[in-house]
Amino acid sequence: MPKDVIIPLDFPSAEVTLNFLSLFTGQKPYVKIGMELFYAAGPDIVRQLKAQGFKVFLDLKLHDIPNTVKGGMASLRGLGVDMCNLHAGGGRPMMEAALEGLSAAPGPRPILLAVTQLTSTSQEVMERDLLINRKLEDVVTHYAQNAKMAGLDGVVCSPLESPLVKAACGQSFLTVTPGVRFAEGDVQDQARVTTPEKARQLGSDYIVVGRPIIQAANPVAAWQRCMKEFIG
Repeated sequence: MPKDVIIPLDFPSAEVTLNFLSLFTGQKPYVKIGMELFYAAGPDIVRQLKAQGFKVFLDLKLHDIPNTVKGGMASLRGLGVDMCNLHAGGGRPMMEAALEGLSAAPGPRPILLAVTQLTSTSQEVMERDLLINRKLEDVVTHYAQNAKMAGLDGVVCSPLESPLVKAACGQSFLTVTPGVRFAEGDVQDQARVTTPEKARQLGSDYIVVGRPIIQAANPVAAWQRCMKEFIG
């Protein structure tokens, strides 16, 4: 199974993003483009990074009626991203439509993931705000099973839930896990977190490590530390 560390490019402009990536001389870390950068710089930043040889996880978390998501995924397919996602909470018909849209063009398609529950969501928030009165772990596992039945490649979940997802969906079903911090780090707005080494032990296939890298005094050294702790 592939393993990699994904750096989220949570920057307000293409200029700031490219300046940050210029620190990685001769290296091409796997990167994630989320809402902040995509809404600021548009699809051109995706094309630019792909042209420079970066693998790109386009993290837009689509969530709409099935036909709209199908069309959105067909458009995203044209950008040549390596990975993209949607919210599992949209249901199996939406996920099936997304896969259909992403598979419309010939050739290999991007990895398609479903977001189970955000790593900022606690049991209390899920019950109070979402009115879901089940154990968070059970909800994540159920959403992952729905995603597998819809034909998706994996889910985004907390590394703490990766073993549950693997047990329910098989070892080849990918788990991409944010909420990863160094042992001495601040968890900040994340509720369900662990370290790169622990994420590896729990079975994560990819970890998403943002602020511990992009806010580090030496981002390249922080990324290399993550790679060593997670991949070995």
